[in-house]
Amino acid sequence: MLRDLWTLVVLLPMLVGCLSFHKGPMPGEPRDARFADVDGVRVRYLDTEGGEPGARPAAAPRSEGEEPAPAPEKPTVVLVHGFASAIEAWAPVIPALSRTHRVVALDLKGFGWTDRPEGDYSPEAQARIVLKLLELRGVQKTALVAHSWGSSVALAATLAAPERFTKLALYDAWVYEDQLPTFFHWSRADGVGEVLFGLYYKERADERMALAFFDKRFVTERLVEEVDDALDRPGTLAAALAAVRGQRYADVEAKYRTIDKPTLLLWGREDLVTPLKYGERLARELPNSKLVVYPRCGHFPMIEALDASTRDLVAFLDAKDGAP
Repeated sequence: MLRDLWTLVVLLPMLVGCLSFHKGPMPGEPRDARFADVDGVRVRYLDTEGGEPGARPAAAPRSEGEEPAPAPEKPTVVLVHGFASAIEAWAPVIPALSRTHRVVALDLKGFGWTDRPEGDYSPEAQARIVLKLLELRGVQKTALVAHSWGSSVALAATLAAPERFTKLALYDAWVYEDQLPTFFHWSRADGVGEVLFGLYYKERADERMALAFFDKRFVTERLVEEVDDALDRPGTLAAALAAVRGQRYADVEAKYRTIDKPTLLLWGREDLVTPLKYGERLARELPNSKLVVYPRCGHFPMIEALDASTRDLVAFLDAKDGAP
């Protein structure tokens, strides 16, 4: 114990200085990645409709001499990933959604292939990036789908601009102060957070991933390698620590009761990361919500309960009356 404490004291000056941020391209970026400048942050995004904002959709087929009729515009749905994740988390869901919706997704600041600049990484700051990207893409109204920590970003965006969103769907939401582990609370202290993240954040990624799944077969060697590669990108440790320090849910969670948007809560019954009791609590506090629970499923229903959860999500988004 004394030796470990002495090691921390010796390493503290070095670890505090080594958690640097990063802006600009990173090694290994996907060739087809698209980026937008969002208030000086290079944000990677996906837009299934493509083209430039405001472009007219292709006209429907017509008979000779008939006036062309513009194709109806699809409603939009925006996907927001969770902590230490990226657009790829939604890959299993996007094909089904894109049949009836324009799908917009992004890597939040500090994650995926988006910049890791110094600054504010709170859910409110991330929500401003989401709103600005939607403005740049010409999206006025949209449904909003989020996972885990991304749910706090979705709720922050809805509180900031309720007129912009029609529905919410939240997978295994991470939105309460009670959900924060001791590691996160300790990391709020200057110096201590740098030491903890410098020493431990990249360790045992395979064990942490295993906690997120009920069926351990989903924790493949390829998945662990992809997580390790993401953790090695420049600026990742500094950005992750900044995002942890931005999670001050005690200041905002009382406002959730004011959100009256139709909301679908999708939850893995065996989730060890965000246990079901938090889904039940959120269902009580959001006045227009419904909780759906998937058995034999952990923190990623869009993977472990893909068919059932995607069916429920599509039905909810397609419902005309807005009921969850």
